[in-house]
Amino acid sequence: MSTVKDMPLAERLRPKDLDTFAGQQHLVGKGQVLRRMYEQGQVTSMIFWGPPGTGKTTLANILAAKAGLPFVSLSAVTAGVKDVKETIQLAQKSGRILLFIDEIHRFNKAQQDSLLGAVEKGLITLIGATTENPSFEVIRALLSRCQVYVLEPFTDQDLAQLLQQAVEKDAWLLERKVHLEETTALLRLSGGDGRKLLNLLELVVQTVGTIPVVVTDQLVEEVVHSRMAAYDKTGEMHYDLVSAFIKSMRGSDPNAAMYYLARMLEGGEDPKFIARRMLILASEDIGNANPNALLLATSCFQAVTMLGYPECMLTLSQTAIYLAASVKSNAAYTALQKARKLAREQGDQPVPLALRNAPTALMKDMQYGKDYQYAHDFTGNFTHMEFLPEALSGTVLYEPGMNPREEEMRKRLRELWKSKYGY
Repeated sequence: MSTVKDMPLAERLRPKDLDTFAGQQHLVGKGQVLRRMYEQGQVTSMIFWGPPGTGKTTLANILAAKAGLPFVSLSAVTAGVKDVKETIQLAQKSGRILLFIDEIHRFNKAQQDSLLGAVEKGLITLIGATTENPSFEVIRALLSRCQVYVLEPFTDQDLAQLLQQAVEKDAWLLERKVHLEETTALLRLSGGDGRKLLNLLELVVQTVGTIPVVVTDQLVEEVVHSRMAAYDKTGEMHYDLVSAFIKSMRGSDPNAAMYYLARMLEGGEDPKFIARRMLILASEDIGNANPNALLLATSCFQAVTMLGYPECMLTLSQTAIYLAASVKSNAAYTALQKARKLAREQGDQPVPLALRNAPTALMKDMQYGKDYQYAHDFTGNFTHMEFLPEALSGTVLYEPGMNPREEEMRKRLRELWKSKYGY
């Protein structure tokens, strides 16, 4: 049977009210929106968007307790529509509940749709937590029923407050007579993540066999270095490292990319997962600024598949350096996002008759394909005909990036379409 001591330090120290909650003063400070809700004992549906370990789950617990609402927690990693329906049935029987969904961005459209009715009727007050931009990951219908609040990484001052509370209030740390002589390493390694900070402190204290425990920067570095290979491929470190890897390549820093690549490889990450992420980056962040990037990334994935580990490490290294050093453009990604948004908002605009296929006599009689102008029949293999639906004529979705290759594309498009699209 587990006891309080068996719980992780971060869980033992989870605040029960806003007065002991550190950080997020733009939301919980005097007069701020969540503080007002808390003081009034009310809570509305909302989504917390922020990095790991910034208090999303804790805030949901505090608000539910203050409002006197039963608290039901689901993880989008393991829960499905069945779990959501069971929660709704519980609310129908027992009254309004607060449903907290961690990593709500992992719910697909059907799972998110299943929440709408209950949220709309007030059976469920929904609090979702996400580390991803909810504008992209949460369906519009659900997003319109929730207020989005952005949580920031903890400042060094917030983290120092967490450490002080820990050594002053936790019974186990008091027994070990923990003294924080230096905290710079703890603060730096936490990366603004409160849970990671407390986990690091707990790890250091567990590693030291003597009493009292004097925490120094050197001690912290030694403990962390010895555990560096303990890489959880399904946990937060997995997502933190691959995120840092991608952002380093996007930011054109091959040195940082090499470091995070090494961290993942040393931790036993699947090389094909790494290669797949580089394939995505080649299109999303480089695109037509350097089409060779996609070719190399594709070849890298094929080589990794054929060679296996550890022989594929050099191929991953070569490709990561090339992608990091390459000129960048997200113009293709941006154009696609604009086009998808337009398609959703404008509905199914009719395809111009001239562009429609006419395989049957009836379709030809209905003017399908009439007046289509075959580009190769014209000078320069180009003709000024309308290709977009009439209601969308002149809409610019692709804006070439500011790099030599796409400047050439812009020049050609300007010559062809300046009067229509303004390139």
